[in-house]
Amino acid sequence: MPVGTLATVKGILPQQLKDVGVQQVLANTYHLALRPGADIVEEMGGLHQFMNWDGPILTDSGGFQVFSLAKMRKLDEKQVVFRSHIDGSVFELSPEKAVRIQEQLGADCIMCLDECPPHDVSPDEMQRAVDLTTRWATRCRDAQQRSDQALFGIVQGGTHQKMRERSAEGLVPLDLPGYAVGGLSVGEDPADMYTTLDFTTPLLPADRPRYLMGVGRPQDLLESVVRGIDLFDCVMPTRNGRNAQAFTSAGPVRLRNQKHQRDPGPLDPECGCLTCTSYSRAYLRHLFIAGEMLGPILLSLHNIAFYQQLLRNLREAIQLNKAAEFKAVQLARWGISN
Repeated sequence: MPVGTLATVKGILPQQLKDVGVQQVLANTYHLALRPGADIVEEMGGLHQFMNWDGPILTDSGGFQVFSLAKMRKLDEKQVVFRSHIDGSVFELSPEKAVRIQEQLGADCIMCLDECPPHDVSPDEMQRAVDLTTRWATRCRDAQQRSDQALFGIVQGGTHQKMRERSAEGLVPLDLPGYAVGGLSVGEDPADMYTTLDFTTPLLPADRPRYLMGVGRPQDLLESVVRGIDLFDCVMPTRNGRNAQAFTSAGPVRLRNQKHQRDPGPLDPECGCLTCTSYSRAYLRHLFIAGEMLGPILLSLHNIAFYQQLLRNLREAIQLNKAAEFKAVQLARWGISN
C-alpha cells in the first residue's frame, strides 16, 4: 500500500496509481484529524470522494505517532495527548476518538489505537505497552459503530517472543477482521525482524489478513511474505524516489551519480511503467541535477510500479509453489545473500 498520509501519495495522481496496479492506499488518522480535520473530510463525502480514489483505503490510527512523536505527547490509560507538530495546539486521542475519526474519514480498513514502544525498552515497559494495546483494542472494538469497516488489531511486543505471544493471546479472542504486526522496522536489525515474524505470524489467524506495518525494502517484503505476511505499507518507494534512488530488477540505482549523465538506456529495461518506457537515465538524472519536480514524480511512480510488479510476480510464484525459489533468485540478482 503506497503511503498517502495526507490523502495523497506525494506527486502521483490516483489514476497513475491504478495504472501501475495499486489496489489499496494508506492514509493517516492523526495527520488528517489535524489538517484539514475529520469533520471537513466527512462533509466532503469521506476520503474516497475527497481524494478521488475509489479503491480500498486503510487508515492508521495515530498509534505510530505515539512512537515517532514521543517528545510531543503524554500517554496514560485513558488516551494519548499530543502537542500538534503544526501549531502546538493540544490534540487528545483516545481509542474511542481514534475509531470515531476513522469512521468519519470513511476508510475501508481501520486500525486500533495502540502504543508502539521502542524496540529496546525494558521488559517491564514492553509488557506495559503490550497490555495497554490489548485494553485499547477492546475499547476500539466496543466503540465501533459502522459495520462496513474492517477493524484491525495490532500485535506489539518488540522482538521478544513471550511478549508477542502475550499480545496475540489478548487480541485474537477479540475476533477482529484482520491483524497487524506493529513495532518492527523501528531500529532493530533486519535479521531480528525476520526471526520475530517467524514466531509471530503463526500466532495470528490464517484466514484473516496479516499486515506488517511500515515495512520496507524489497528484500524485506520477500522475506516477510514467505513468513505469512499479506499486506505492507512503507514510505520508502516515494521517499527514496524523491531523493533520486530507484529500485530496479538489478538492484538500487542512484540517479545523481555521474555515470548516468550520458546513459540513453531506460531506468529498468524489465519495467513497463511510464518512466521506464518514456525516459532515459540521462534525462532522469538531468531532472534531479536541475532541481526539476518531474524527477521525483517519475522516480516515485517507477518505484511504486516496481513494488507492485515484484509482489505480483511473488503471488504467481506462490500459486506455482515456487515462492522460496523466487525469493532466492531475486536476492541473488540484488547481490544479497539468502
